[in-house]
Amino acid sequence: MFEIGEIVTRKSHGDDIVFKVTGISTNNSGEKQYELKGLHMRLLADAPESDLIKVTAEFLKDEIVRLEGTFNDSMRRVLQRRGYQREQSEMARGEPAKKFQFFDWPGKVLHIDGDEDYMKMCLKTYGQLHIEAIGEWIEESRQPERVAELVRKYQPDILILTGHDSLVSLGKKEKDKERDFRDMNNYRNSQYFVDSVHNARSVRPSVDDLVIFAGACQSYFEAILAAGANFASSPTRIFIHAYDPVFIAEKVAFTPINRVVDISDAITASVTGADGVGGLETHGKFRLGMPKSPY
Repeated sequence: MFEIGEIVTRKSHGDDIVFKVTGISTNNSGEKQYELKGLHMRLLADAPESDLIKVTAEFLKDEIVRLEGTFNDSMRRVLQRRGYQREQSEMARGEPAKKFQFFDWPGKVLHIDGDEDYMKMCLKTYGQLHIEAIGEWIEESRQPERVAELVRKYQPDILILTGHDSLVSLGKKEKDKERDFRDMNNYRNSQYFVDSVHNARSVRPSVDDLVIFAGACQSYFEAILAAGANFASSPTRIFIHAYDPVFIAEKVAFTPINRVVDISDAITASVTGADGVGGLETHGKFRLGMPKSPY
């Protein structure tokens, strides 16, 4: 027996992802079925009791250390890049400007997430990165009907539309067939992300006025970009990390408005890299202001 809140892995998948038990039901065979949510990967799954292993304290400690190391590496790269940009900016100033102190004005983020836990994690990280961010917890199916009003209300520079997604499991009759990755019916929530992007673009059509990242694990990358997103997941239909949208947003927020975001740098800054996220050339949202107020 496993209880809600317990941390587990799946034997059938080689214990590759750590999950939290979020629900319990009974399948047609009378065996308990457990609803699972990735601890750090944006993944929902279910598994029978026979497939689950309770994570030991030592295993969980090692996993947390590994994930924190990955997160810290990403943060370190961000801060190193910002330091270099600041040095370059200081060197480029004319003599009259050097007597003033400048202040940073990065882009503002509206983060709409289908998962409350991940949204809170992301908002904490935005704070650590000194980015103004508003979070809205809205399930994926309701994001299309809410996004336009929220864009009008908050007037963000960067919009994040994320939560959970996946490729629909194949039935027994279809297992031997080749999956059609260009069929929207094969995705759990990708249509909602596509519709949300369309609706956001009806309010802010320019891809450089409002920068949009949309998608989650295994999302229909090409369709989301075609709908008008600047960045999306998942090019190779892999699971993405909870923080991937945050690091893409940070790169846009701190790239100067007179420069195009280096796509390779933006993707490298994410946790899962080019397999998990991709996008289009986009102008940055960072501005320098002066003078810095003493108050």
